[in-house]
Amino acid sequence: MDTYRKRSIAKLWIAGAMLFALCFATETLAQDTAIVDGTTIAVEEAVTTVEETPAAEAAPSTIGELANGLNTVWMLLAAMLVFFMQPGFALVEAGFTRVKNTANILMKNFVDFMFGSLLYWFIGFGLMFGVGGFVGMPHFFDLSFYDGGGLPSEGFLIFQTVFCATAATIVSGAMAERTKFSMYIVYTIFISVLIYPVSGHWTWGGGWLMNGEEGSFMMNLFGTTFHDFAGSTVVHSVGGWIALVGAFILGPRIGKYGKDGKSKAIPGHNLTIAALGVFILWFGWFGFNPGSQLAAATTTDQIAISHVFLTTNLAACAGGFFALAVSWWRYGKPSLSFTLNGVLAGLVGITAGCDCVSATGAVLIGAICGIVMIFSVDFIDKVLKIDDPVGASSVHGVCGFLGTLLTGLFSVSEGVFYTGTFGFLGAQAFGAIVVGCWAAGMGFVIFKALDKIHGLRVPARIEEEGLDIYEHGESAYN
Repeated sequence: MDTYRKRSIAKLWIAGAMLFALCFATETLAQDTAIVDGTTIAVEEAVTTVEETPAAEAAPSTIGELANGLNTVWMLLAAMLVFFMQPGFALVEAGFTRVKNTANILMKNFVDFMFGSLLYWFIGFGLMFGVGGFVGMPHFFDLSFYDGGGLPSEGFLIFQTVFCATAATIVSGAMAERTKFSMYIVYTIFISVLIYPVSGHWTWGGGWLMNGEEGSFMMNLFGTTFHDFAGSTVVHSVGGWIALVGAFILGPRIGKYGKDGKSKAIPGHNLTIAALGVFILWFGWFGFNPGSQLAAATTTDQIAISHVFLTTNLAACAGGFFALAVSWWRYGKPSLSFTLNGVLAGLVGITAGCDCVSATGAVLIGAICGIVMIFSVDFIDKVLKIDDPVGASSVHGVCGFLGTLLTGLFSVSEGVFYTGTFGFLGAQAFGAIVVGCWAAGMGFVIFKALDKIHGLRVPARIEEEGLDIYEHGESAYN
């Protein structure tokens, strides 16, 4: 009996061990299989499938997507800031002119952005960034030709559109208070679809002034290319030279010059809104200059953006301060209007080299532009007898040209003061002169043609009583 009992217990132990082994094997087998969409696939087969699938297809680069997303948001945020410069220009121009023309000036600042946006999208963007040496290939309504450099083409179009609108609105101030509204629309079209895109192609769109390939024109002549980081020449001096030519052809406002030929001041109606406009422009310039970096994802980009913020602000402060000091010394009182234009002069001057000059260089550029602006306003008004109500020709034309030249002196990488060589300065002077001649020459042809065909200027009665009622049927103030 004992023997039988021992054998039974032994059989039970063996059966238990076999059952345990069977369960363990079953669990192991279950772990070695994977169920995908209800179909059992061996892990070995799944591993083989994964090994055959490229890693890039299996798992997209999240870091790359985040970087592109951050860069896109930064570019669009900068575009918003530059767009906000439109009300800044509107307030500056309105404040520096008389109350009877305020609605006309506000309307023009809306029109140049509306028309400029439509026309730049229609043809200007293709002329500026299409393939070509002198001018890009036009691509009507089509953005597929441009890959955006990794950024959305639509976003890059918006960013460039607000710059185009800035060039057009500069002209409005110099020709204010006596220009037919219909003629303003016509020459805004020419600026948006011809003058700005062509010179912009030379400098930003892959054209000959920025061609750094071996054997290119600029490399053979100067050993370097033209540099305009955010548009001292490309945007501001283009608008400024067109404004100067337009004001010259249009002639001065009634009562601006006496019978003896001496200039008479025609005060603006509201320096408060002019000052607010300058503050808005100053704020918008933090999109204009730092935004031109077009990227914010890497440490290098972040350092570059921060540096441009600093140089932009320092130049604005120096321009305003030195304009204040010189106006105080020259006229016996610290002039608010000259101080406001001094801030803008410093901002315009630093725009070309804000990425490549030191903080000290930025202060010097701003100071020089703020001082020169005052003497330029006097020269244009009293010597050339050109009536520019807001000083746009001096602030944008003269200081845009001057800031581009000063970049050739103060650039820490290629400037004369740091390298002792003059190649880069020559490239800067050449580029600024060529673009200036293009803008002024085309402006002269367009304004002369419009003046002969239809007349640029309103009749004397309308000018004396104000453009608001006669041109628009309403007044800004009631």
